[in-house]
Amino acid sequence: MAMNMGGDDFINKPFDLHILTSKVQAVMRRTYTFSKQLSIITYKDLILNVLDATISYHNISIELTRNELKIMQLLINKHETYVSRDELMMTLWQSDQFIDDNTLSVNMNRLRKKLEILNIYNLITTKKGLGYMLSYD
Repeated sequence: MAMNMGGDDFINKPFDLHILTSKVQAVMRRTYTFSKQLSIITYKDLILNVLDATISYHNISIELTRNELKIMQLLINKHETYVSRDELMMTLWQSDQFIDDNTLSVNMNRLRKKLEILNIYNLITTKKGLGYMLSYD
């Protein structure tokens, strides 16, 4: 029943304390190893650090807001395709209702200005009707 309700492991009572400790340590190892792998995302010479919300390029680093971080993360993860405005809005606000279309444009412009601080110009391209894509060569 525990497994059917979403558990990924089960220990019968009475349990051995050594077995319980070993199972908890194994879960912790898997969890922390997985989170470390996803904390740094790269795209060519860009390094996006998800844990501290920074983006670096040639040893220069700047901080990103929560929305800018989510935008960059999505664009890097899908760098081979266009990311639609709807998908970005769902990622940022989990809804496309009650969000002004201009709000996303403002976030994109702020992100582009921050990238210019790193001397990266025209990284994010816009294709009307398709969305946004990374185009840095």
